[in-house]
Amino acid sequence: MSPDLPSDSESPAPAEEWLSAPTLSGQVVTLLALREEHAADLLSGADEQTLRFLARGGPTEATVAGWADYITRLNALPRRVNFAVQLRQTGQVVGRISYSEVREADGWVEIGTMLLPAAQGSAVNPEAKRLLMARAFEVLGASRVQFKVDARNERSLRAMEKLGAVREGTLRQYQRLPDGATRDSVMFSVLRSEWPAVEVGLRRRVDEFLRNQ
Repeated sequence: MSPDLPSDSESPAPAEEWLSAPTLSGQVVTLLALREEHAADLLSGADEQTLRFLARGGPTEATVAGWADYITRLNALPRRVNFAVQLRQTGQVVGRISYSEVREADGWVEIGTMLLPAAQGSAVNPEAKRLLMARAFEVLGASRVQFKVDARNERSLRAMEKLGAVREGTLRQYQRLPDGATRDSVMFSVLRSEWPAVEVGLRRRVDEFLRNQ
């Protein structure tokens, strides 16, 4: 962690930097720009639960071509930056993590995550989130990172609490899903002043996972 975070009064990074996807490396995972070439890995590890709570739905068909098309559509969305989550040890892609909404003028980003079952309950999630949050606060100059979680997704709700994010409330019938249903979204956030403590917790969780391997 940078010892001196930018203050809220300082100018954030240029807009083009907020919308870029540099490679970010940790102990367990590397985050790199999500590309169609990652489709095969995502297909091989995904199941119905992987896609169940995605606000924008998943691929239209369970094929490499279907996943590649899904990635293309994600990358075409405005104000969004998508990263593949790659295991450093094997090179396999086990999910994606995104700045699913970027608002540099207001100093915040939203983070959304999709991990394959094999990566859940491991060091992958806390480290991927730490890398993306560190970039937001320490490089881009964000004052806020937020998360929206499907109210039915108990695993993700527990993960947010473990992260140390503040639960701000529920946005009722906030998003219409591809099947026509609407979902309630629970909003969580971490502010710049809260980030140092949150980062300590994320690093501790990764270290604990590695010690227990």
